[in-house]
Amino acid sequence: MVRPYPQRIEQVRRRIIQAGADAMLVTHRPNILYLTGFSGTAGALLIEPTRVILFTDGRYATQSAEEVKEARVRVSRGPLLGAVGEHLRKKKKARVIYESARMTVAENFRVGQAAGRAVRWLGRESLVEELRAVKDSEEIAAMRQAAQLGCEVFQEILSLVKPGVREVELAAEIEYRMRRKGASGAAFDTIVASGQRAALPHARPTEKRVGKNELVVLDLGAILSHYCCDLTRTVYIGRAPARIRRWYQGVQQAQAAALETLRAGAAAGEVDAAARRVLKGYRLAHHFVHSTGHGLGLEVHEVPRLAKGQKGLLQAGNVVTLEPGVYVPGVGGIRVEDDVAVFVDRTEVLTTAPRDFLEL
Repeated sequence: MVRPYPQRIEQVRRRIIQAGADAMLVTHRPNILYLTGFSGTAGALLIEPTRVILFTDGRYATQSAEEVKEARVRVSRGPLLGAVGEHLRKKKKARVIYESARMTVAENFRVGQAAGRAVRWLGRESLVEELRAVKDSEEIAAMRQAAQLGCEVFQEILSLVKPGVREVELAAEIEYRMRRKGASGAAFDTIVASGQRAALPHARPTEKRVGKNELVVLDLGAILSHYCCDLTRTVYIGRAPARIRRWYQGVQQAQAAALETLRAGAAAGEVDAAARRVLKGYRLAHHFVHSTGHGLGLEVHEVPRLAKGQKGLLQAGNVVTLEPGVYVPGVGGIRVEDDVAVFVDRTEVLTTAPRDFLEL
């Protein structure tokens, strides 16, 4: 298999030149992984015109030698950013891009102090993230496998969703089954929210026991080969009343409208607007309190954002979630979420778990 990292590094170099800079310091772990294949937790990557240097510490000397082929590895005994700064100090003048949205004030101070006045720092928020937004065929294949794993776990867990089971038990079972199937971990804290707690979009599982005649939101994500899936389904314990069925129908149709609008060349905000129009027709728009979706990849939240007013155009290679939801305080909530890959002339829904309203 051809390693993708040289091409990715050259893409960054072109952007460095376009910005009028001499180098870029990459500190965000998923970005380092994307550019080099290094999966350790301690690293700083410096991309210069003719060389690439990965700074790490002794814990990762062997691992970095195995994983990294496109960069020179420097094992530091002290703080990594201090080592980067000392390296840059040797240059008479340098304009260096850094990830301004990813570094803390303390990290900025440490590397700046070590580098001295020879370096002019240029902040950029999402240079590498914008490259990551467009996946190649191998990345999409990895995400397809992650999505399949997540869907298999959802299907298995349904038999356990019954009155009396605690939310934390279900969450633990979901995460255990994901790992048993080969996932390296959960992409985020698994959400199991039942009854009135289902009205909390990012609820954490609690000791609450699932009751009869209530909604249960299950939101799970697995990491497989470094790539994430993100799947949400909502079920009802018992026979759902008509208004709950109507709400679910509205959410389903909102997602279908978003999927129909999703295509290469469409504005991200158009996809969000399509979902909102449907929910407005159901008089549920005021209960839709988040965006319609987000990019997905090495991280569970990436660009592009499918949100109101977003004018950026979707591209072939984007993988996004479509997750409209309605949340009614005192009653509960409904969310249906799928992962979708965008191609030149089509889309592919990667998550294949049933979307029909399930009454358990």
